[in-house]
Amino acid sequence: MYPPNFDYVAPASLDEALSALAGADNAKVLSGGMSLIPLMKMRLVRPTTVIDISRIPGLDAITDEGDHIRIGAMVRHAQTATDPLVNEHATALAQAAAATADVQVRNQGTTCGSIAHADLAADQPAAILALGATMVAASVRGTREIPAAEFFVDTLTTTLESDEILTAVKVPKGGKSVYRKLGRRGSDSDYPIAAAAAWVDASYGTISDARIAITGVSSKPYLATTAAQAVVGTDGSSEAIAAAASQATDGVVVLEDLYGTVEYRTHLASVYVQRALEDVLQ
Repeated sequence: MYPPNFDYVAPASLDEALSALAGADNAKVLSGGMSLIPLMKMRLVRPTTVIDISRIPGLDAITDEGDHIRIGAMVRHAQTATDPLVNEHATALAQAAAATADVQVRNQGTTCGSIAHADLAADQPAAILALGATMVAASVRGTREIPAAEFFVDTLTTTLESDEILTAVKVPKGGKSVYRKLGRRGSDSDYPIAAAAAWVDASYGTISDARIAITGVSSKPYLATTAAQAVVGTDGSSEAIAAAASQATDGVVVLEDLYGTVEYRTHLASVYVQRALEDVLQ
C-alpha cells in the first residue's frame, strides 16, 4: 500500500525544521524513517507534511559533555552500538542498540527516532529509562529538557509536543548498566517478548542506587521502581536479586498477544530482571 500524497521538506538547519514544523497543521519528522514510513504505507498515520531532518549538520554526533554524554538526533543505531563513549558510560544503551532489528535498520534508523516513536516493545527506550537519561526537545518556543521517567506516556505516545523535535538525549555518567532480552521467534534482534535494563551504583560492596526498566511487557516501557528498591542498600545477594525479580511487574498491566500470555510475560519479566541484575553486579 502507498501513503496518501504529502508535502516533503528537507530543511538545511534546525531552525528551518522547527519553523516548518510550527507552520504545518499535520506534520511528521523523518530521521531514519524505519518506523514512520511503514506506518505511512499502512495509512496508520497520514501526515500532510514530512520534514526530513537527515540533512541538517551537527545532529549526528555523540559527544562527551563532562558529566554526561550527548547523543544527537541523527545518530544511527549502529553508531550507538559501537561508540566507545556509549559502551563505557551507557553500556545498556549500546547493548540495546546492537539488539535493535537487523543490520539494514541499525544502519539507517536512529536512536532518538526510536525513542520518540515510543514503540511498546522497542529496545532502546528501556535502556534510556534505566540510565536516567534526559530528552532535549526543541521548538520555535525554545528548548526544554524532559526526564526519561516522564517521557513515555503510552503506546506510541510521549510528552513531546506536536511542534517539538527530539534533538538529543543526554545520558549521565556513573554506575554500571546492562540490557537483556528474549526476542520473538528466538532472535536477539527481534522485538522483545520481555526485556530488562538494569543500572546500579555500588561502592564498598553496597548498592547505593538502582534503576530497572522493562519493555515488551506492558503498553509502554516502564521503570520497575519497587524491584529496584529491593536491591538498594543490599550487597546484591541472590536473595536481594530474587526479591527484585519477583516485583518486576508490580503495578503494571501485563499484555497478552500471539507471543505470550499474561502469565508467560510476567514470568519472563522476572527472569530477565534477575539476569540483568546478576550480570550488572558481576
